Amino acid sequence: MEPSPENRADIRDFLASRRAKITPEQVGLPFSGRRRVPGLRREEVAVLAGVSTEWYTRLEKGHISGVSEDVLDAVAKALQLDEDERTYLFDLARAARPARRTLPRRKDVEVSPSVQWMLDSMTMSAAFVRSGRGDIVASNALCRALYAPMFDSDTTDERGRASFPRYFFLDPDSAHFFVDWDEGARVTVALLRAEAGREPYDRALRELVGELSTLSSEFRAMWAAHDVRIRHEGIKRLEHPEVGRMELSFRSLDLPMCQRAVHDLIIYTAEPGTPSEDRLKLLASWAASGPSATEPTRHKRR
Repeated sequence: MEPSPENRADIRDFLASRRAKITPEQVGLPFSGRRRVPGLRREEVAVLAGVSTEWYTRLEKGHISGVSEDVLDAVAKALQLDEDERTYLFDLARAARPARRTLPRRKDVEVSPSVQWMLDSMTMSAAFVRSGRGDIVASNALCRALYAPMFDSDTTDERGRASFPRYFFLDPDSAHFFVDWDEGARVTVALLRAEAGREPYDRALRELVGELSTLSSEFRAMWAAHDVRIRHEGIKRLEHPEVGRMELSFRSLDLPMCQRAVHDLIIYTAEPGTPSEDRLKLLASWAASGPSATEPTRHKRR
């Protein structure tokens, strides 16, 4: 059984985009003058991977089913893929195998009460659980206060769950809230791209990508870049409407769920002794005292 047209297109575009990023000089090949296209030629990747040009050309056209892991690893090394990109390539290969299609479609799962209790116990850190599609599926009060603009946005779903992809690309206010909007948007798309590799038959994910591609030219351009990110942690800078500029450190931890779901537990903290810590404490006091963690923002809008 051949891979689906969507799977073949993802393989083709991903490999071609990675090939275009590498120059002959980077891999020790002689420079042969002016080139019609950027990056390496297919025959050069084939040489580096130790396969025939015909074989690599067929691979780049999306015919990946049945390819051994050793050969995929050689191609990954030839294209200088990082760990996340290599994982994505192997996920695409697994999705192309006939046995993969016999798996039932992954269902959404509810976060267990014990996970919610854990989140609620973190009173000085903003903590939440994020699904592979970028939804906040569980959160503590400080997270809801910190991300009040996103929770108050019209881009939330019918259950009031905030969505990073939909907020970034469908709410103009996100460009004011996220200080480093462009970087955050690119990472958000790269995380979605990795999820699409893990779960290529997730209908809700396909619908989300289709919606954003239709409504946002920025999303279309970033999705077409085929960048991949699996792990995301570092510094987040926010312009909070109530307390002002905040610079927070965040870390992501795997939170295995049932039904093959892969969720992240993400925790935001502020460096001790900084203005950001003072502002986070102020948000925490609001979150602890009010009936709703987002009350300060909603009160301001009345």
